[in-house]
Amino acid sequence: MQATAMNFFVEPVTHDTAVIRIGKALDFRNAAEFKTTAQDQVHAGVRNFILDFTDTGILDSTGLGSVFSLYRQVSPLSGQVVFASVSRPVQVVVQLTRTYKVFRQFPTVDAARDAIR
Repeated sequence: MQATAMNFFVEPVTHDTAVIRIGKALDFRNAAEFKTTAQDQVHAGVRNFILDFTDTGILDSTGLGSVFSLYRQVSPLSGQVVFASVSRPVQVVVQLTRTYKVFRQFPTVDAARDAIR
């Protein structure tokens, strides 16, 4: 597992799939770092991303925008972005923004891994 500057941990699953553990927040304070972390993974050949929201208490519009930015990057490459272990605060944002229509959700990271394989 590789840590980035603030609080994102990237765990490779296969050559083209990785888990990004979001941590406590994905918001205006760290959305740029998330984008950089994700972009580095895309440049390394990752096309499928599992975003682990287990410990996430804050997801704001800037953070959500950075997730959509990743989605727009990998979609043309036949990649996908999925959500796993969505915490209650994140679930509220997902419901309000209807983001569930774009990003599949899985109860656990393992379930997401199995679905992507």
